[in-house]
Amino acid sequence: MKALIFAAGLGTRLRPLTANKPKALLEVCGRSLLEWQILRLYSYGFADIVVNVHHFGEMVEQAVHEFLQREPHSGLRICFSKEYDLLRDTGGGIRHAAHLLNDGEPFLVHNVDILSDMALDEFYSLCCGKMEQDSEIISSVLVSGRYSDRRLLFDGDMRLRGWENLKTNQIKSPFEEFEQLNGIENAAEIVKCKGLQPYAFGGVHVISPKVFSLMKNEEEKFSIIDFYLANAARYKIVGEYIEDIEILDVGRLEHLPLAEDFMRRMQME
Repeated sequence: MKALIFAAGLGTRLRPLTANKPKALLEVCGRSLLEWQILRLYSYGFADIVVNVHHFGEMVEQAVHEFLQREPHSGLRICFSKEYDLLRDTGGGIRHAAHLLNDGEPFLVHNVDILSDMALDEFYSLCCGKMEQDSEIISSVLVSGRYSDRRLLFDGDMRLRGWENLKTNQIKSPFEEFEQLNGIENAAEIVKCKGLQPYAFGGVHVISPKVFSLMKNEEEKFSIIDFYLANAARYKIVGEYIEDIEILDVGRLEHLPLAEDFMRRMQME
């Protein structure tokens, strides 16, 4: 099973800590975020891991090499999708890594700053099973009920229908009945009345290799969420809400102490 770890971001929300090192190398309970992600993925059977790099990317590469020398793991293979010329955003980052990811099977994508206690192998199997049953599904995304200003919108079948920004009342959707709500002051209330349920994106998704052919005409730099929204009318992007799991976004300074507590609890289990 293959996985891509997004580790190329600038980490602007974590400044000044990211002024001289990448977000991926910030430490929680004695290990970098990147090491925790590698170890978790490996423990769940993802032995073929791609790490995309840009911001202080050489430091990330060196840290991974030192980690593998210090703690070798049988069968673990880590390679790098290098974006030193251009930070391609999430969608562009996936397409840029196609030659490393595309073996004809679905692959898992995981943000480096997302911590969870979810069984990643079970999530992957669940998503792959749905793709096998329904060939129109091109991606399954983890969602949660945590508060977020920016939320994905799903219908009763958990099919993606749009996106909303609560602060700006912006609505994005390939469906006219929802797109026409863009900018309306009470758009969020109207969206709910139309039967859509908002969820926060959980930073983990399982993606079909079919996306690579769909991405060929995209710009070099593009967001995977914008790509999903652009294709949501023709293909199925489905949300996976899993009860009884804990998800923590470590992308903000105030969340780092929470991350320490989270990982201590994880190590005790």
